[in-house]
Amino acid sequence: MISRIDLRGSLPADLRDVLPRAELDVEAALDKVRPICEDVRHRGAAAVRELTARFDGVELESARVPAEALTRALEELDPAVRAALEESIRRARLVHRDQRRTDTTTQVVPGGTVTERWVPVDRVGLYVPGGRAVYPSSVVMNVVPAQEAGVPSLAVSSPAQKDFGGLPHPTILAACALLGVDEVYAVGGAQAVAMFAYGTEECRPATMVTGPGNIYVAAAKRLLKGRIGIDSEAGPTEIAILADETADPAHVAADLISQAEHDVIAAAVLVTTSPELADAVEKELPGQVAATRHSERITEALAGRQSGIVLVSDVEDGLKVVDAYAAEHLEIQTADARAVAARVRNAGAIFIGPYAPVSLGDYMAGSNHVLPTGGCACHSSGLSVQTFLRGIHVVDYSREALAGAAPHVCALADAEDLPAHGAAIRARFDWEVPA
Repeated sequence: MISRIDLRGSLPADLRDVLPRAELDVEAALDKVRPICEDVRHRGAAAVRELTARFDGVELESARVPAEALTRALEELDPAVRAALEESIRRARLVHRDQRRTDTTTQVVPGGTVTERWVPVDRVGLYVPGGRAVYPSSVVMNVVPAQEAGVPSLAVSSPAQKDFGGLPHPTILAACALLGVDEVYAVGGAQAVAMFAYGTEECRPATMVTGPGNIYVAAAKRLLKGRIGIDSEAGPTEIAILADETADPAHVAADLISQAEHDVIAAAVLVTTSPELADAVEKELPGQVAATRHSERITEALAGRQSGIVLVSDVEDGLKVVDAYAAEHLEIQTADARAVAARVRNAGAIFIGPYAPVSLGDYMAGSNHVLPTGGCACHSSGLSVQTFLRGIHVVDYSREALAGAAPHVCALADAEDLPAHGAAIRARFDWEVPA
């Protein structure tokens, strides 16, 4: 059901070449999304409606979800689901509120200061995927940090669903209503990204687009990056678990399965120092998979080249492997797990010990589940309040403070053969600044 890679002994020079990884050819998808985005750019709302009919089988009179549909979705929401969403929102707000930045002023010299101001982007388009599953949790994870950052205008888009009268899934709409988001669009895929990038008669253009989606959403974000800011090009979800002989094989198997449930190309990787644990997990998987609703999807994901069990000599080598893999989600299930976790450098989010499974982070930990995939955790962070803020340096120098810097500025301007830079300094004084 799941393959093995034995790295005991010595690790290869480039671990990335031997570790399991999902293949996601965003470049190939660009050719498909480019005409979609151009169509939206030139024909606006008409193009969005036609593309929605073609891809989702839904004829829209308007892409915007009526306010009464949001109200009705919240009124009809299962009370248990409403309570869970409200608690998820509460916990997410606690964490993201503490991420807020404060302006900082530094006095560089007497009369000369630099202030870093943190300013939210003007408007954000938040994408919530549809398809195999419904993701109201992604509404929470996108909206809460944007609101806590102080973004003045935000809109949510999620694919139109034939089963729900051409609207997004009602639980998505209910989550938007709980969060006070009243601008929601029944648009999915690349056309949703293009709608936010270029604007239409129904939707004002956004400054930034965030949120996970399929390969076409990722390709549209890559294509339109620059016109819009993006959080990341989200790929298939992935979990890595670093475990030793102290881990419970039933827990490990369940956690691998939980992420494989997302998609047939989801990645599930166990890195372990214990052959006995590897054997026990392999024995656990078939029974647990058979008991799940999405067993076919999970079986395909676990058997794919993106999943596997990696044997290592010790925890030290295990740390090297998981740092090279740079997982979206990384669980540490070892002796002294907290100390081991503190040594990890590359991961989207780290889950410590047997009672912090990735499923907790998906819904209720308070952390954000929109995280870097495909090894991007070695250089990128997950969605946070910081995603929606820009640092602006404000430079305030008096005449005297500038005079003190003037000789140095002119010397560097001359060294770079940019004499007009020095002239701009000299123009402010009735004395000659030394060259």
